[in-house]
Amino acid sequence: MVLVVDDESVIADTLAEILSRSGYHGVAEYDGDSALETALLTPPAMLITDVVLPGMTGIELAISVRRIFPECKIILFSGQASTADLLASARENGHHFTLLNKPLHPQDLLRRVSEGLKSKQVPVAAQ
Repeated sequence: MVLVVDDESVIADTLAEILSRSGYHGVAEYDGDSALETALLTPPAMLITDVVLPGMTGIELAISVRRIFPECKIILFSGQASTADLLASARENGHHFTLLNKPLHPQDLLRRVSEGLKSKQVPVAAQ
């Protein structure tokens, strides 16, 4: 499962749909707490999350998921310049994550997911 988290439901839903149509099991959530609950029920192979979320930040979510599921691949994305400080703080604490800028292009997203999961399954869009 690829867990996609964004407080803008249209973004989370669209990205999960793109992943699902490309052969991945994309699941959308809209906040960190719900995403963590979903991850505990079905461990994700990958977490793709916006950095800025209500309550728990995407970085806090990523750190929590990585602690529980060390093999889970993480991709962060953001449309806000202020996330650089949050990311720098995470790096100082030994957490290194890939950051993509919004808007995400579907081809770039699929390439990153494929590379991250090193899946034998080739998404249709990449053929």
